[in-house]
Amino acid sequence: MNKNKIFVACDSNDIKKIKEIIRKTGKLKLKVGYKFGLEFLNSKKGRLFISKLKNKIIFGDYKFADIPNTCASAVKAVKDLNFNYLTIHISSGLEALKATKKVSGKTKIVGVTILTSIDNKSLKKIGYSKDVKKIVLEQAKLANKAKLDAIVCSPHEVNIVKKVFKKEIITPGIRFNSKVDDQKRTLTPKQAYKNGSDWLVIGRPITKGNIENNIKNLINHLK
Repeated sequence: MNKNKIFVACDSNDIKKIKEIIRKTGKLKLKVGYKFGLEFLNSKKGRLFISKLKNKIIFGDYKFADIPNTCASAVKAVKDLNFNYLTIHISSGLEALKATKKVSGKTKIVGVTILTSIDNKSLKKIGYSKDVKKIVLEQAKLANKAKLDAIVCSPHEVNIVKKVFKKEIITPGIRFNSKVDDQKRTLTPKQAYKNGSDWLVIGRPITKGNIENNIKNLINHLK
């Protein structure tokens, strides 16, 4: 189990709640990092909290999506926070991916594929004619061409991504049971690792309700 790596999604703007999450997950016999999404990153005290967070693996899930200059400038703007990982939508295009990677320094740039809340039906409504798997494959090729450090994809596409992208694969959409919330492409932790995920992103199944019991549930799912 020591090889298993998880990012705990700290999706709250309540500093006390975030501290509780970090405190109670810090003793897990897993490699643990902490993913901060837009809710926390845009909160009044979020930036200050992250600036003082020491000796943790931290993941800034900004999901940058803009023109090359703006994406690169945004990465520069948060350099003082010393994130280990930062995300950018691969759909921003090859030039934006390259520009972001060029200024990233020691921070790993993570390309985000199709969100796990989207399925083929949702894609058609947006205007895409290809299905999820075909689009994710093309996005993985683009991330590889831009020399990104990692990719975010659902557990269902890990096998596809691994064919063209040989670096870290980070997998959200992890659920312990049939309660998927607003996600559509999900698997259990054990299934995701079996498919080849390097990191799992787990939020509500750990952080919602009794964290200690949820952690026990996670460990049981990894046995």
